Amino acid sequence: MSKISPLAYIDSEAKIGDGCTIGPFCYIDKGVEIAENNELMNNVTLLRGTKLGSGNVLFPGAVIGAIPQDLKFRGEESTVVIGDNNRIRENVTIHRGTASKGTTRVGSNNLIMENAHIAHDCEFGSGIIMGNSTKLAGEVIVDDNAIISAVVLVHQFCRIGGYTMVQGGTRTSMDIPPFVIAAREPVAYCGINLVGLRRRNYTVEVINDIHNAYRILYNSNLRTADALQQIKETITMGKEIQYIIDFVANTTRGIIR
Repeated sequence: MSKISPLAYIDSEAKIGDGCTIGPFCYIDKGVEIAENNELMNNVTLLRGTKLGSGNVLFPGAVIGAIPQDLKFRGEESTVVIGDNNRIRENVTIHRGTASKGTTRVGSNNLIMENAHIAHDCEFGSGIIMGNSTKLAGEVIVDDNAIISAVVLVHQFCRIGGYTMVQGGTRTSMDIPPFVIAAREPVAYCGINLVGLRRRNYTVEVINDIHNAYRILYNSNLRTADALQQIKETITMGKEIQYIIDFVANTTRGIIR
C-alpha cells in the first residue's frame, strides 16, 4: 500500500504502484504511471505522459512531463519514460517528447542535481551524474556513466560519450567522445578521463589502448577517416576501441578538438 498525503492531488486516471510515498502538494496528472517504491517529496509535479519506474526519489519542486519548449510542438501525444533508482533533485525539469521521437528517455541509477534541465526527445542513459544547473537542449544523447559537472550547456542534437568528464561551466555545440575530459573555453579535448577509468577498474592495458587511440585521433595530424583507419590497424580491437571508432565515425556535429 502507498502512503499518500491528503494534501496531494492525484487524478483518478493515474496509476500508482505499491509502496510509494507521495508528499503534500504533489500534483499527479491524468494518465501518469508510477511503478512501485517511489518517493515523491512535497511539491513534485508529474504531468501527462510521464511513466516512472521503481525506486526513484524525486525532491521538492521537480517537474516531469511538461510540454516541450519547442515552437514546432503542436500538442501531439508524447511521453517521458524514466527508469529505476534515480535521484532527481530539487527543481529539476524533464520535458516530454515531440513528433520528432515521441519520447524523452532517462535510464536508471542516475543522479540529476538541483535545477538541471533535460529537454524534449533527449536520450539520457544510466549511471550518469549531472551537475547543478546543467542544461541539455532537445535531442541530446548522453551515454552511460558520463559525468557532467555544474552549469554545463549542451546544444541540441549533440552527443556526450560514456565515461567522460565534462568540466563545470563548459559550453558545447559539438559531440564529446567517450572516455575523455572536456574542458576550457572554447571546449577542447584535455586528455582521457584517467581517474574515472581507474575508478571503474579498467585495466592498464585497456587504458593504454584508449590513450593511444586518442593520441592518433588528436595528435597525428591525419584526417579523421585516416586516423580511424590507423587505429583499426595498430590497436587491439576491444569493445572500448570499437566504441570510440563507431562514435567518431557516426558523429553528425563533429567532435570537440
